[in-house]
Amino acid sequence: MDAQILIIDDEVKLAGLLSRILELEGYGVFHAATARDGIKILERENILVVLSDVKLPDANGVELVARLKALKPHIEVICLTAYGTIADGVTAIKNGAFDYITKGDDNDRIIPLVSKAVDRAALQKRVSDLEQKLNRRYSFDAILGTSKLLQQAKDLAQKVAATDTTVLLLGETGTGKEVFAQAIHYSSKRSNQNFVALNCSAFSAELLESELFGYKAGAFTGAAKDKKGLIEEADGGTLFLDEIGEMNIDLQAKLLRVLEAGEFIRLGQTKTQKVNIRVVAATNRNLEDAIEKGTFRRDLFYRLSIFTIDLPSLNHRIEDIPLLANYYLREYALKAGKHITGMDDAFITMLKGHNWRGNIRELKNMIERAVIIATGDTLTTDLLPFEFNSQQAAGTGFFELSSVEKQHISNVLKYTKGNKTEAARLLGIGLTTLYRKIEEFRLEN
Repeated sequence: MDAQILIIDDEVKLAGLLSRILELEGYGVFHAATARDGIKILERENILVVLSDVKLPDANGVELVARLKALKPHIEVICLTAYGTIADGVTAIKNGAFDYITKGDDNDRIIPLVSKAVDRAALQKRVSDLEQKLNRRYSFDAILGTSKLLQQAKDLAQKVAATDTTVLLLGETGTGKEVFAQAIHYSSKRSNQNFVALNCSAFSAELLESELFGYKAGAFTGAAKDKKGLIEEADGGTLFLDEIGEMNIDLQAKLLRVLEAGEFIRLGQTKTQKVNIRVVAATNRNLEDAIEKGTFRRDLFYRLSIFTIDLPSLNHRIEDIPLLANYYLREYALKAGKHITGMDDAFITMLKGHNWRGNIRELKNMIERAVIIATGDTLTTDLLPFEFNSQQAAGTGFFELSSVEKQHISNVLKYTKGNKTEAARLLGIGLTTLYRKIEEFRLEN
């Protein structure tokens, strides 16, 4: 069945004939004699096109178009009338109708018209579904965790999202600053416009200026044609400036002008251009220290820090680690095509005891690595890197040196599938020494 069509018409015979014609073309057809019944069908079924009579017992079909489109914006509505008027036709189209045709006179047009309407409605539905998926992906619900500090940060971000206020996100590398910036953008009135992200530490001062402000052809060697900058690309939307603390101080003055006056100048031009953007900035540096050192402008800091949000490190939200780890486990197991159902208690304990210098980014990498090398259906501690175990041993005293050595030798033996000669070579010890260690640590059991 290619598509679902809804006919709203109280003329039973005509509706039955039209239904039969459409069914022969492969469409699934629903029929309602009133607007009220038609709306009920539209609410519960996956309808793409509605064929509605203009004169219905409980509604005017021309006015009904707007109600139907408000209920399901992606659908297309074709109005049918026994006595067509230009005025009705114009109103129907203004209300969002796909077309307005006269019964009897336009019979030959029905099938081609329905086909075009189905194609357009199907395309609009795909776009709508993608937008909903995108909004879910970048919504605040996608920021996982129940810890108090994270919830406080989310609450602040949700409150400021509805405004146009500049936001400064503070936090260690890997705490999810760009994820927060995206959630703020997609929860704002600018969500249908561009979200443009730029890492200020990834470019030299000259390249960063051309990326931000764009340039006119001939502005410098290699500038063969005019190029829009990211500020211009973000017009109407949100510009996310990550690692703002790394921006050259001369360039900071130009950014300040954008924030205060809403205008900028392309490289090689003298004429200013107006722009309407919201700026969300982020840094892992202490900008007040940078101000004292003379590497960051005080006036820009005050302009950026109108609304500041501190994002907690993973070490300050340990209770969220099992939830995050399970989420990434499902994601990477699916990508790898592996059936891995969970993590054992010791694995989770090790994750909670780790010093997460790389925060969520490091956790993601750790889980991805474990999934790749896992052979069973559960993640266990032997899948964690040796450095991970030894760091915990040094940091917490959880392992004695002998325990770390035992774990490492066990991991290598598993890697070589019990081949002791290969294991001894990888460990850089003699075969006799390896046998002694196996006996000492009782690794054969």
